[in-house]
Amino acid sequence: MIQKRIRLQGMKGNFTTRENMHITLAFIGEYRDPEYVSDVLNDVMLEPMKIALDGFECFKDLYWIGLKEDKGLTENVKRIRKALSDNGIPFDRKKFVPHITLARKIEYNKALPSDCPFPAAMDVGYISLMRSDRGKNGMIYTPIAEFVI
Repeated sequence: MIQKRIRLQGMKGNFTTRENMHITLAFIGEYRDPEYVSDVLNDVMLEPMKIALDGFECFKDLYWIGLKEDKGLTENVKRIRKALSDNGIPFDRKKFVPHITLARKIEYNKALPSDCPFPAAMDVGYISLMRSDRGKNGMIYTPIAEFVI
């Protein structure tokens, strides 16, 4: 619905498909042993968390919707990243900025919308360890394991 609205406002670009929308808690990249990663994450005690939409942002040609700060989400990211680090699993250590990418390579000749016209929130029931592969029409995400919160 959000993507439809911004398309109607004239934004062009590579829009993220519904099935590819996600929040990256830790980006591992190519790693030889996904089963080991799954075993490590299985031992992480996850806190209940909620995600709530918080407004649009743009970084270069990437357009995304941010998420409100949530203690459970922040703590889970810290615990996941610590477990990865403690077990020698390399991951991208960039600061965690919770967001969902809506479009890449955007073109837009107006001021970009920044407010969130669709306030929405939800409790999160699980997180997934995902594999990503580049397909001819963009990324293909495949769940490897799920972890109940």
